[in-house]
Amino acid sequence: MACGFRRSIACQLSRVLDLPPENLIKSISAVPISKKEEVADFQLSVESLLENNNDHSRPDMQVEATRLAEKLKCDTVVSEISTGQGTVNFKINRELLTKTVLQQVIEDGSKYGLKSELFSGLPQKKIVVEFSSPNVAKKFHVGHLRSTIIGNFIANLKEALGHQVTRINYLGDWGMQFGLLGTGFQLFGYEEKLQSNPLQHLFEVYVQVNKEAADDKSVARSAREFFQRLELGDKQALALWQNFRDLSIEEYIRIYKRLGVHFDEYSGESLYREKSQEVLKLLDSKGLLQKTIKGTAVVDLSGNGDPSSICTVMRSDGTSLYTTRDLAAAIDRMDKYNFDTMIYVTDKGQKKHFQQVFQILQIMGYDWAERCQHVPFGVVQGMKTRRGDVTFLEDVLNEIQLRMLQNMASVKTTKELENPQETAERVGLAALIIQDFKGLLLSDYQFSWDRVFQSRGDTGVFLQYTHARLHSLEETFGCGYLNDFNTACLQEPQSISILQHLLSHLAAVAHKTLHVKDSPPEVAGARLHLFRAVRSVLANGMKLLGITPVCRM
Repeated sequence: MACGFRRSIACQLSRVLDLPPENLIKSISAVPISKKEEVADFQLSVESLLENNNDHSRPDMQVEATRLAEKLKCDTVVSEISTGQGTVNFKINRELLTKTVLQQVIEDGSKYGLKSELFSGLPQKKIVVEFSSPNVAKKFHVGHLRSTIIGNFIANLKEALGHQVTRINYLGDWGMQFGLLGTGFQLFGYEEKLQSNPLQHLFEVYVQVNKEAADDKSVARSAREFFQRLELGDKQALALWQNFRDLSIEEYIRIYKRLGVHFDEYSGESLYREKSQEVLKLLDSKGLLQKTIKGTAVVDLSGNGDPSSICTVMRSDGTSLYTTRDLAAAIDRMDKYNFDTMIYVTDKGQKKHFQQVFQILQIMGYDWAERCQHVPFGVVQGMKTRRGDVTFLEDVLNEIQLRMLQNMASVKTTKELENPQETAERVGLAALIIQDFKGLLLSDYQFSWDRVFQSRGDTGVFLQYTHARLHSLEETFGCGYLNDFNTACLQEPQSISILQHLLSHLAAVAHKTLHVKDSPPEVAGARLHLFRAVRSVLANGMKLLGITPVCRM
């Protein structure tokens, strides 16, 4: 829509300036919309037209803008031309704006905003997104929630833009913790408890064996020996580990279903225990591997022994490390997917780890390492239920559903629902997701239940409420009005403002003043089209964020 208007303005400018429209489009930008005053829709920066001018005498931009504006004329698209600080401003014909926006929203549906000329030239790419990545044999920790929310949004957005996206859940299913867990289960584990509540029981075993290992060196030694047996392929040790892994994934899939998140591949560090040995051999053959006095193997990324640039890639007993397995995984994924971009979504504490992984890939000769990127984020602090500190995501989801049910029950306008638990969970998840996205990505933030469940302001509850109200309007009045509409009935400043913004706040306010009920049929039909367009755009945006819109609440 904006591109069509921009192109029309560029065509008029090209006739005056004797320049191709394509050269001018990039200089025409949308004007940020003000809620308090009506402003122009597009502006041309006169300075951007003179960027390639080699004349060192700088002309007065205001004078140049005025001269250019005087040569331009209003037409069927542009209704008003004015000047600003070194800019020429264009206001679009309001009836045309109304008709174009509403028709395009209705025609494009879920693709509205994505069919823009801005995206039409984008090549389709193969993109791998690794996110969530909980540790197997531990209950899904809330620390992995941000990775899940942010990674899911990135994958949704890339898919919406037409890229071929592979979503990978790279499980923490290998490493010394399994030495501890294997030893712990042999000492404190019960098969019946493992089958009835696997992750809770494994968590209890893990806590207990950690305490024992801290006090008893023989337990710590047994743990190291158990992990060595795993690395060497001992059948008994592997069978126990495989059982832990299978039970964990079953539990995770159930939780992801509640979150509305899916993956194309459940991978894990364990898949690369053998390939990580190949990585070590390759590093050695390239003269990059150095042995230390302690018997570990390291890569010196500085080349001059700088301790901060030393990366350990092998333990003294020859077993692999997290870094080695990540190197093997990256190489394998390139072979498998031939990706254009691979994105790792983890907390900012792993920033140095990924810098080192990408650097090692580069010095190994893998030029595609520059296609890998890390999206770091801050940590959520203070997430507690009424019972105290929260460790596990399922506790948070249960708490959200319970509190949302209580909130909905206390509001008189709540409709009778077929499945109140499902609605409460969807509204609660929207609240959680919006709370997470409101802060700066790299900032740690303090979690607050009060902020999560606010029904006013930029909150998930408000988004869901607005969507449900607009859907209710369509259900009540839609049958007789949604065939055609008269744009002349949508020329009030409030209607134009909604069209420019397509935001829920303005729609919620206008819903109370731009009445559909008891209005003349032509006015009612036009307003219903306007509200339907807002609801459609709102639903599209919510789905990109990983939120399932509710139709009643």
